[in-house]
Amino acid sequence: MKIRLLLASLLLSGISLAAPEKLFDGKTLTGWKLKGSDYWTAADGILKGESDDKKQSSILWTEKSYKDFTMEFEFRFSGDIDSGVFLRNENEQIQIGTSRSLKRDMTGSPYIGNKGKYPQEAEGVKDLLKTGEWNKMKIVAKGNTYTVTLNGKQVIEYVSDTAKSEPGPLGLQIHPGVKMKIEFKDLAVEEA
Repeated sequence: MKIRLLLASLLLSGISLAAPEKLFDGKTLTGWKLKGSDYWTAADGILKGESDDKKQSSILWTEKSYKDFTMEFEFRFSGDIDSGVFLRNENEQIQIGTSRSLKRDMTGSPYIGNKGKYPQEAEGVKDLLKTGEWNKMKIVAKGNTYTVTLNGKQVIEYVSDTAKSEPGPLGLQIHPGVKMKIEFKDLAVEEA
């Protein structure tokens, strides 16, 4: 009886009992589809995107689409990179690394592609970001609001005036024009 009451109260309070969905099995690119150059590999629990001297574009998209979600993952890079996470389409992105247009690190900031700009800059990233080490990022997308947490601290809450309400895939980017390497692990998403 006590267990039933506990479960009922959890359900009524909106707490999910479902475990987050793993986006990466640690060994293969199963569940992902490639757009652009073949720069992505999977091994030993790490999803690696590394461009070559051609410096072409590459996006790794989830095969599944998501509407409202919380995405959590760890990433690591060193040197000059321009990457990010696309949210439902190529026009809404959370940046990881250096902006090609601004020539400075904009990690955690939204890049709105159809407007071609960063409408708001994430705060405190310089003190939180650990170059060459694993960093943990959480992105909550609820409707047109994006909340980003970096290494346990919220760095931005942004309300997009261009976000579409329909579900779409999530994407990991290698920007054209830069030779770079970025690694991801423990990628998971939980639908709201």
